[in-house]
Amino acid sequence: MTDWPIHARFDGPIVILGFGSIGRGALPLILRHIACDPARITVIDPNDSDRDMVEAMGAAFVTAAVTRENHRDLLMPLLDVDDEQAFLVNLSVDVSSTAMMELCKDAGALYIDTVAEPWLGHYADPSLEIAQRSNYALRESVLNLRRRRPGGPTAVNCCGANPGMVSWLVKQALLNLAADLGVEADTPSHREDWALLMQRVGVQGVHIAERDTQRARNPKPRGTFVNTWSVEGFVSEGLQPAELGWGTHEKALPFEGHRHEGGCGAAIYLARPGAGTRVRSWTPTAGGQLGFLVTHNESISIADYFTLRRAGKTVYRPTCHYAYHPCDDAILSLHEFAGRQWKAQDSFTILDEADIVDGIDELGVLLYGHDRNAYWYGSQLSIEETRKLAPYQNATGLQVTSAVLAGMVWALENPEAGIVEADEIDFLRCLDVQRPYLGPVVGVYTDWTPVTGREETLFPEDIDRDDPWQFSNVLVQDTVLGQGDVAYKPRRSVSS
Repeated sequence: MTDWPIHARFDGPIVILGFGSIGRGALPLILRHIACDPARITVIDPNDSDRDMVEAMGAAFVTAAVTRENHRDLLMPLLDVDDEQAFLVNLSVDVSSTAMMELCKDAGALYIDTVAEPWLGHYADPSLEIAQRSNYALRESVLNLRRRRPGGPTAVNCCGANPGMVSWLVKQALLNLAADLGVEADTPSHREDWALLMQRVGVQGVHIAERDTQRARNPKPRGTFVNTWSVEGFVSEGLQPAELGWGTHEKALPFEGHRHEGGCGAAIYLARPGAGTRVRSWTPTAGGQLGFLVTHNESISIADYFTLRRAGKTVYRPTCHYAYHPCDDAILSLHEFAGRQWKAQDSFTILDEADIVDGIDELGVLLYGHDRNAYWYGSQLSIEETRKLAPYQNATGLQVTSAVLAGMVWALENPEAGIVEADEIDFLRCLDVQRPYLGPVVGVYTDWTPVTGREETLFPEDIDRDDPWQFSNVLVQDTVLGQGDVAYKPRRSVSS
């Protein structure tokens, strides 16, 4: 395809923070679909290995690390230019999202990022309590900023594949499911109406269920963490506590499960790393699989978005969490990582399109607990199709960069929305922009549950067979990587 549509126009400066795997993939899509002057784009990254690539596309490159100390002096001259509005595209790690949003409010600039990121050192700071290192806490800091500084230029928070695209997929999947179940409903226009529809359809919860089968040409070397997207990002979130949105159908908190003090109250956390916590889930290609309960913003934001409250009491909320099976080399890297007592390997490698032989990134949402049991809806993007669609990225990257593009287009069409989450923006418009880059987008029903295949076992388990989608059945009851015995032990009953 060469006749690519122009979705928006922007005449002001664009500043891209970070030029790792996502930055390299996002820049060509921005130039392809947003009418802008490449000479008005500035890329900032401490590593200048891709300077020639950036300059060949007509943009400027600044070699610098954005820090707590220098971010205003470095960025304000690029964002506050005469009477023009700028757009800050934050694709970096170790740069505070709330600091960047506050800066953009001061400069009158538009903003987008893919994650609620803290400053360098936050994730592994032993002086912080576990709850303080959680995505729940990071999200609450964004929501606090929104309450403190409402309105103004649009800032889209957490708008990549996940978090981001998966929130749009949940809405489309819910509409598909409602239609198949004969539940008459117009497309909701308000948050509460979405929650009411999910309650009516009978959804108990949502897995962000992903299986990455992209296969490297060469085997993983010892001492190297290999992944199909940011290793720094994966290591950081893997060291955070496992987190999940906590549904009203759940009977008891798991062993090591804790509620947060304050905030929206939509999630809990486990006192152990997500990279060492496994859960049962399902995707069409793999069928039943074991994924990692890695913390993600969407686990909290989706659960919060679909919460129903009456007279100050929560009457409905779905459980929601990530169930991630990364590529095989990343699995090996995680085992090595855990064996080093969570000390990161000395070198990192991100597999690019030239390193990968074949495979897909199957990323979707599994809506479960309703009358048809479970429904997976999502993208099955292959590396072969990715190579045809866009340069400088693998299938995992294209799912992210196309979501960034969609969020940017929405922001340009809605420039005074203030701080918003991906759950709150027009999912139909965003999917319309993104859909050409997702490969096959399919919806599949399954009879699989977390107790499937566990009817007869040599090692008896404590299974709730009467309510198969309880989290107690989802959480793998074994010795977690790098941890001790974490067999599921309900801590206490909880009310809705």
